[in-house]
Formats: sequence, C-alpha cells, structure tokens
Amino acid sequence: MSLHHFLFSFLILAFSVASSVAAAPNEQTLNTGEAEFFNPKLPPRTLSSSKKFEGSSNLVDLRYHMGPVLSSSPINIYLIWYGRWSLSQKLLIKDFITSISPSATPASSPSPSPSVSEWWKTVSLYTDQTGANVSRTVYIAKEHSDTRYSHGSHLTRLSVQQVIATAVETAPFPVDHRSGIYLILTSNDVTVQDFCRAVCGFHYFTFPSMVGHTLPYAWIGNSGKQCPEVCAYPFAVPGYMGGGGPGALAPPNGDVGLDGMISVIAHELAELATNPLVNAWYAGEDPTAPTEIGDLCEGLYGTGGGGGYIGQVMRDKKGRTYNMNGNKGRKFLVQWVWSPVLKACAGPNALD
Repeated sequence: MSLHHFLFSFLILAFSVASSVAAAPNEQTLNTGEAEFFNPKLPPRTLSSSKKFEGSSNLVDLRYHMGPVLSSSPINIYLIWYGRWSLSQKLLIKDFITSISPSATPASSPSPSPSVSEWWKTVSLYTDQTGANVSRTVYIAKEHSDTRYSHGSHLTRLSVQQVIATAVETAPFPVDHRSGIYLILTSNDVTVQDFCRAVCGFHYFTFPSMVGHTLPYAWIGNSGKQCPEVCAYPFAVPGYMGGGGPGALAPPNGDVGLDGMISVIAHELAELATNPLVNAWYAGEDPTAPTEIGDLCEGLYGTGGGGGYIGQVMRDKKGRTYNMNGNKGRKFLVQWVWSPVLKACAGPNALD
C-alpha cells in the first residue's frame, strides 16, 4: 500500500465510520456484560508506506469491469499446506474457512452474531453482469500437505504457481475454473518474495505456461517468526515503540502469527471472490494495481475506526480481542470490507 493510498484510506474510514463514543487518550470503552467493547488506539504499522496486501492505488472509485465473480455455488477451496503445520494450526484456519458459510442444515446451530458468515454476506452482495451474486457457500473441497518443501524454503511469485501445479498433478486437485480457489498457506519457516517487505498475502490467477490452466489463487504466509509487527498487526506492534506506546492486543486464539494470518486470509478470499481474474470489481484504471474491497477498509475492524483507532471491537474476560464469532465457539478478529450498498466499510459488529 502506498503512503498516499494509506492516507486516503484513512480519510475514507474517518468519514464512513464516525465514532459515537468520546475518545480517551489510548482507547474507547463500552461495557456490555458478556464482553467489553473497546476501541484501542495503536501505533502505525512499521511499513505503512508499503503495500501490505497485493493491489493498491490512489483511486477509490470502485467500479465493475464486466469480468466474472465466483457465483457458482459452492466456492471450492483447494487448500495447500506448504511446509510444516501442526494439527491445531490447521484446525484453527479450517474452522475460520468453514465459518464463512451459513449453517449447512436447519439442525446445525449458526454462529452467534456478529459472525464470520454475516461478514461474508457483504462480500456476497457483489454481482456479475448477469446479476449473479458471489456465492454465500464456501467449502474446503480438498487439501494437500507439501511437507517436503517441494520447491524449497524460499518461494518466488512464479514458484508459488509451481506449488499449485504440483498439487494439481500429484494431489491430485481437479481443474476447477468456475468455482475454485487454490489457497497456498506457507509455514513460518518459509520465506516468500516480497513477504514482510511489501506484502502479507496476494491473489492472482495462474499462467497456463506454468500450471497448464488459468486458475484463481491466493497465497498467505505465517508471519509469526518473521514479521508479526507487519503482518500480524494489531497483535504485534512495531519494535520502535519499545514499550513506550500502546501495547499489542491479545489474539483471540492465543497465536499471534495465525490470528494475524486469518485476517489476511479473509482479505484475500473476499477480493478473490469479487475479482478472481482481475477484471471485475476494483478501483483504478490499471488492473495490475487495483484497489479492491479489502484494500479500502484495511485496518478497520469496527465502528469508530480511523485516526489511529481500529474501531469498536470486543474483549473477553481473558483479555482476548475479537470482532466475530465462528464455528465451534471460535472467535476471530477480521477486517471489514467495502459494501457496494452502503458505499462504506461494513462489518457484522457495527454498532450503528
């Protein structure tokens, strides 16, 4: 994200979600019994002048460019675990992904509001030229574990596509043009081109010359050991603060790297569903540097965000911070996305 875009996004957030609670020096609080609502003020990101996520520009005129969205139901996630992942780590991420869909059956209990499924409902408001909406249903269709680091412990943008090619050939993953997302997650010992320096995740589509097919994909890395203050913010704060400023927030699931990663996964999935071939929903004239529905709301997690505040979020009795509920009693902190109806950032935990 460019510095100009960061400042422009800040102005949008300040305009779109004005706070209704008076600001204290470092946080705004509101007690509601079960959970405490608070609006912490945190230091800026270490690399605020760089692009945290793929695709940023100075323009915010979000328009439809006539390309497809992922409207076929369900959206199938083909999940590639690259590197070493523990079972508990996999379960946490899979619980988030499966929380996106509404309850599968009438007998199953929906997650309490505000929920991840309600958050995705905003994503599903986007349509293609036929009027078909982004699917509300997201499934994990198949998984592949690449524990041998088949393409090494350092990946480039092109070798990320080779990882997909290997999974398609050996897993084997089907070639799912219409409703597939190929999601590559790298463990905390894998370095990736531009990771931490410029991006925490990105999405694009594969090249036929590399994979044999054009397939929408996203990559996200676990920053826990490499750059949590950049990619797991606000669960880690920049080192230059030296304890002299506001502290980091406690992650809802006790894992700074994974809890930070989940919000990046959400960001990329929302953008990939609404702009899978980089010719659907984005702002700007250059599709190689678009502003997408996640970019417009980066750093905003609740009502009253802007001016250094992340917005009203919840804190449980153990001090863990979250803004959405998921399956199996999970809690997550996930950034808001741009609503095409409200013309503003939106999330299920909005207080107004």
